Amino acid sequence: MRIVRVGVDLAKNVFQVHGVDHHEKTVWQRKLHRDEWIQMLLAKIEPGCEIGMEACGGAHHWARLLQSKGYVVKLIAPQFVKPYVKSNKNDANDAAAICEAMSRPHMRFVNIKTVEQQDIQATHRVRAGLMEQRNAKANQIRGLVSEYGLIAPKALSHLRAAIPAWLEDAENGLSGRFRRLLNGAWSDLLLLDQRVKALDQEIEWLAANDPVATRLQQLRGVGPMIATALLATVGDASQFNNGRQMAASLGLTPKQKSSGGKDKLLGISKRGDAYVRSLLVHGARSMMQVAKHKEDRLSQWITRIANSRHPNIAAVAMANKTVRVAWAMIRKGLDYQPELAAA
Repeated sequence: MRIVRVGVDLAKNVFQVHGVDHHEKTVWQRKLHRDEWIQMLLAKIEPGCEIGMEACGGAHHWARLLQSKGYVVKLIAPQFVKPYVKSNKNDANDAAAICEAMSRPHMRFVNIKTVEQQDIQATHRVRAGLMEQRNAKANQIRGLVSEYGLIAPKALSHLRAAIPAWLEDAENGLSGRFRRLLNGAWSDLLLLDQRVKALDQEIEWLAANDPVATRLQQLRGVGPMIATALLATVGDASQFNNGRQMAASLGLTPKQKSSGGKDKLLGISKRGDAYVRSLLVHGARSMMQVAKHKEDRLSQWITRIANSRHPNIAAVAMANKTVRVAWAMIRKGLDYQPELAAA
């Protein structure tokens, strides 16, 4: 019996597969080890067959590999698979749910990331981790010196200047042992600064050498960080029919709680990538600071919102508009047109 669709429940070492024929009858259920599952698929399934997986860790790698073998691969967000899980949750039921979910005519799928996209995303993830480590190290130093009666400045740049002064001051009550510890912590902080700076330079290089990222930086409030993060997340944006869908995928549109013909809008949904959404909102805040002193239509629009609503609402509204304009620039290959952005 010819298998036309296969659902795969990915794991670290053991993968569960669930295959159906054109009558939707289950014809293949098997638990396969990581080292053998690709060979088993090649032996059992003809090229052109649809293979579905949840969009989880390693899914994009396996999707690219299966595409190279001639299969049609579809990635599904886990929240869209969950309603199709019958009875208890286990690997077999998960694979069956994936197989069923991917057959729905209006199911939304996740675009498969390229290696270049994952490289950019990995750069951002490593940098974000280093930023957290740097903040943690700075807070640790602040807490330690407070036990010796020293008040550390709040700004990180001021803290960097204060530490050498503390180490050189022989009258501040620091013991020799603690001075050695503080000097080591300061070295750790400087090393993290160097790592973050190196990744900042890498991201700037990526943004300068990618034509789409270069165009996106024409947007107000968008620099190399946001431009490359958007590209790593949405790619060519072909999975979205319009800019609003792209904004919704990043959690920048209101949640709905409507019933009985009564529409009720709540706060933003906060779906999608929180890191990219955070960058977009921070970029919108910086744009709003400059907009107060400008007279163009876009600046007047966001200033009116900021004057009548909470600044956070205005920042999200600006981030939403930025994403919508970015979708048009990515999909249509356009440069930034201020008169259209303010429409």
